Amino acid sequence: MGGAATVEIDGLAIHVDVASEGPPLVLLHGFTGASDTWRDLVGRLGGEYRTIAPDLVGHGRSEAPGAVARYAIRRAAADLVALLRALGHERAAWLGYSLGGRVALQVAADHPQAVAALLLEGASPGIADEAEREARRSSDEALAGRIERDGVEAFVDEWEQVPLFASQRALPAEARAAVRATRLAQRAQGLANSLRGMGAGAQAPLHERLPSIAAPALLMAGSLDTKYMAIAREMARTLPDATIEVIEGAGHAAHLERPEAFVQVVRDFLRRAYTPVPPAHEAGG
Repeated sequence: MGGAATVEIDGLAIHVDVASEGPPLVLLHGFTGASDTWRDLVGRLGGEYRTIAPDLVGHGRSEAPGAVARYAIRRAAADLVALLRALGHERAAWLGYSLGGRVALQVAADHPQAVAALLLEGASPGIADEAEREARRSSDEALAGRIERDGVEAFVDEWEQVPLFASQRALPAEARAAVRATRLAQRAQGLANSLRGMGAGAQAPLHERLPSIAAPALLMAGSLDTKYMAIAREMARTLPDATIEVIEGAGHAAHLERPEAFVQVVRDFLRRAYTPVPPAHEAGG
């Protein structure tokens, strides 16, 4: 299967963009993003991999259910592994940005057999401190309530002022407009429930599970994103097979801010560390 499709996984309609042939590479976008996030990366990879870019639950063209339980990050991880299998693969490389990075890490922790390589951009293993985690859960709930009350556009206006995204103001106008358009196309219910189910405050921290993740891992952060550079270094101390790459001159979204450098780092790592297996329909045949 290639192109755009909707696949039903356990009653949830998941939109996915599939391109090219070759070893499978799953691409997971961040909060307020969609599969379109990866269009430039897919083009620059030049067909070397079969890219599988789903819209996470509540985002883009995937379904946005009313039940918060459907957004729980472990449920989301299981759904994505089932999606991978529905597309004919038991194992893939997984690349996740921000929220998508936490989801990819959850996949690696819960479903190690599905992960041949793990690439994380601006990602964390959650919040270890219980009080800090509870404070984040409370702030995410307040934000979810504002999204539902005031609507997506008012939220996007607020979200674009978050200091984490300050470096994105240097993007070309066309790129900024594309990011904003993706954000504005979201649904209030989907964003609000994503915060409640998959927010950093809702996720059980994965710090103690990192030593069990055997897949080779690439931890990427922009040089301007000092918070996530520090998190990457901390994760590298406990992941068994981790490589850190700093993308110079980039902030939190290095794939947008320094796409050429980002793609080169991703391509080099995949060529070195990713040992694919045949699709399920070819195995043994």
